[in-house]
Amino acid sequence: MLRRLLILLTLLFVPVAAEARGIEPQLVAEGPAVPGGEVELAIHMRPAPGWHGYWRNPGDAGFPMDVQWHLPKGFSAGPLRYPVPTRLTVAGLMNYVFERDYAVLVRLKVPLDAKGVVPIRADARWLACTDKICVPEQGQLWLDLPPGTGTPNRGQFDAWRQRLAQPLATPGRFTVEGDRLRVAIPLPESVDVGKPYVFPITDNVVEYEAPQSFRRSGDWVVAKLAIKKAPARFSGVLALADGRGLEFEATPGSVPEGGTSLGGDLGWKAVLIAVLGAIGGGILLNLMPCVLPILALKALHVSKAGGDTAEVRSDALAYSAGAVVGTGALGAILLAIRAAGAEAGWAFQLQDPRTIMLLLLIAVAITANLIGLFELPVLGGRLQPAGGFGTGALAAFVATPCAGPFLGAALGTALLLPPAGSVAVFAALGFGLALPFLIIAFMPALRSKLPKPGRWMDRLKRFLAIPMAASAIAALWLLDRLAGQPALLLGIVLSLGLLLAAFGAGRLQRRGKGGAWGSVIAGLVLIAAGIALVPQRSVSIPAVVGPQSWSEARVASAVQRGRPLFVYFTADWCLTCKVNEAAAIDRAEVREAFKRAGVNVLAGDWTTGDPAITRFLESRGRAGVPLYLWYAPGEPPEELPQVLTPAMLIDRAQAVKR
Repeated sequence: MLRRLLILLTLLFVPVAAEARGIEPQLVAEGPAVPGGEVELAIHMRPAPGWHGYWRNPGDAGFPMDVQWHLPKGFSAGPLRYPVPTRLTVAGLMNYVFERDYAVLVRLKVPLDAKGVVPIRADARWLACTDKICVPEQGQLWLDLPPGTGTPNRGQFDAWRQRLAQPLATPGRFTVEGDRLRVAIPLPESVDVGKPYVFPITDNVVEYEAPQSFRRSGDWVVAKLAIKKAPARFSGVLALADGRGLEFEATPGSVPEGGTSLGGDLGWKAVLIAVLGAIGGGILLNLMPCVLPILALKALHVSKAGGDTAEVRSDALAYSAGAVVGTGALGAILLAIRAAGAEAGWAFQLQDPRTIMLLLLIAVAITANLIGLFELPVLGGRLQPAGGFGTGALAAFVATPCAGPFLGAALGTALLLPPAGSVAVFAALGFGLALPFLIIAFMPALRSKLPKPGRWMDRLKRFLAIPMAASAIAALWLLDRLAGQPALLLGIVLSLGLLLAAFGAGRLQRRGKGGAWGSVIAGLVLIAAGIALVPQRSVSIPAVVGPQSWSEARVASAVQRGRPLFVYFTADWCLTCKVNEAAAIDRAEVREAFKRAGVNVLAGDWTTGDPAITRFLESRGRAGVPLYLWYAPGEPPEELPQVLTPAMLIDRAQAVKR
């Protein structure tokens, strides 16, 4: 604390223009004052370029905002709620700051007898700093809040609410070991944390500028922090790689040992394991429905090539180069998207309907080739390096919708590596994809075991058309999910047009006429038209599988019809939620009891801080999940405990009179 004061005194005595303000505040409301309700207020802080404000715990230097409210009788303001900050090191001191526009939110309670325009006034003090100067600033915040209903600023407030740290329902634990504080934060193992960081809310407990290390031990993230003094309780915000923050409270208790390192240098062993996992995953991708036909066709062409070893090996190397370049390029694009601040993972391109349309038409073309409608130049004919490279790149592209063993851990590790290491892991996936074909090409003993060419080849090709056609149907389904029925109809029409073009090309090929290229060009035009014309409307896909997604309209509809209703709110990062779902909600006996009683089930997924769910939770006086509500016909909703048992749900279902 003494060091913080000294550095601030030094900065405060640097001259600064009195008329210049480092941060401009504005008090805004989400809506009018509804008697007996609440309204969200925001202190919108707008730092000038080069200036920054401070979080609730400013770190080694700085002070948080102080607000003194002057409210009419009966009104009351809740605590200040800050968004997740960023880190800024100045003169060796770690500061928790906001360098861009941010909003501090406050819930204002309105009394039942409120009427007319409500004057909201507050005296605020805050510290505005650059890397050279600090200026203590102050001003009066004022707002005349109109009566009535409505939410004119809901969109802006939804965006501000999503930047707040979301509270974890399950408490954490900590222990002191020498000069280190080990904190166990409950977080399901399925949640990707990337490179985490703990922003301590409890002040003067840890060394802010000291490095932090993290380990994953099952459903716990264990942070190791340099300590100043042992606390009685410890609270903080765990910041995740995607910008989200999870607020936790920890008390003394046992902390898991062991686990795997997070967010730091993974070491050569982890990199090697990731590369081997990617190679193994690539090998197994060859067995997936979308890739197996391509590999089988290449094997057939090797069989046709007979004993020409040089030709086979040249084609195999070109095929491998195409697969490695294909997966490496996709990995590089993925890293660039993540570096730009977007959240994306493997097969990110499948979120774009244009990519799905391209995959659909490619699958249709390959299916047409397999059933003998025409000869696809890349997959058929002589073994040539250009055709081999194109086939490898094609295999890499169509493999991305497929998932196989080993890939999850390998590609997850790749995203934690430096860019060169990440691309190497993605390229290893392409190498694994090509490895079986390389082995066949470079081992004459294996190649000699391949069956001699014959009529069986045609029968095999027609059999392989089945999984490829299934891939096309899957692409149609996904197209409908992503862009709706217009995209589905367009995909069907273009697929039929492509089949007609393939049939025309095949007739000309069989007659030995050169006009087949006209049909090929027509097919390429159809593919280009499909990519250009596919609608980009995004269809909302429920995040929770099984029950319907929650909405206030669906709740109201069920209540009006007198139907029993069970509603639960969950999140991927909520350990209590996942335990309750596995132990109580997603049980066969519970589903059967609900079915007999006609119970509707709605689930709200708060993983990304859905603004509608946030508003509903706050209306129930809750700051986070889980939340379980039972709606019996004709009765107000019953809030169930945060720890559920199957008996709780079955008993309520059996009590319903149908």
